[in-house]
Amino acid sequence: MLRIAVQAKGRLYDETMSFLGESDIKLSAMKRSLLVQSSNFPLEVLFLRDDDIPQSVATGVADIGIVGENEYVEKNEDAEVVKRLGFSKCRLSLAMPKDIEYPGVKWFEGKKIATSYPGILSAYLKEQGVSAEIHVITGSVEVAPGIGLADAIFDIVSSGSTLVSNRLKEVEVVMKSEALLIGNKNMSEEKLEILRELLFRMDAVKTAEDKKYVLMNAPKDKLDEIVSVLPGMKSPTVMPLAQEGWCSVHTVLDEKCFWEIIGKLKALGAEGILVLPIEKMIL
Repeated sequence: MLRIAVQAKGRLYDETMSFLGESDIKLSAMKRSLLVQSSNFPLEVLFLRDDDIPQSVATGVADIGIVGENEYVEKNEDAEVVKRLGFSKCRLSLAMPKDIEYPGVKWFEGKKIATSYPGILSAYLKEQGVSAEIHVITGSVEVAPGIGLADAIFDIVSSGSTLVSNRLKEVEVVMKSEALLIGNKNMSEEKLEILRELLFRMDAVKTAEDKKYVLMNAPKDKLDEIVSVLPGMKSPTVMPLAQEGWCSVHTVLDEKCFWEIIGKLKALGAEGILVLPIEKMIL
């Protein structure tokens, strides 16, 4: 049985549970449960505070964990990054009152900065040659300047709306963060085998992200031109239709270039274009 540590609540919890579900990991009701076992995979989920996950993985309380990169770097525990997961993206930034002009990072010299990430902030200030007082608090860091507790803050920023509502502006992005799958360095071969199977499922889900399965009817005399504009995984599937002079073309398109490619296909005479979502893709 492989044990994975997961944040007990919050945005990362929601996105992690969704990702595990897409990977076909079935979990029973989880309310008020510290440890929940999957009904269809040798995995049990341990729910913890996000800042406890790196240590729990490093010490072997959990074999693997899903945690924000910000917490992983801040805690600096002896656990390894197994996979970057690409969701729960945010950044750690310095912010200050919006009405004050910002001349550069030297503005923070001698200032008091409130943060929940003193390790990352201390390393950054040292790198910049800035001496500032770091005031460690948990909870709502963004209110600190407004109540006179600090001159500025160093905190997680996603959309920036929280900063705006507290009359702050983001002035320096120190690091970008996303969800990481981290692992204990001393797992048994049996647990590593389960982990490999879990990664296989996760990769199938991640590969399918932003991909669409596209079917279309195409005139045979334009087939070569149509195939030439398709940036699919490999050569598209082409099948004859009952109607003379027409065939069916099946391919996979990336959502980033989807509308541009569809426009070219229509201009080349493709009709009856059907677009379907892809749950998983195994390469």
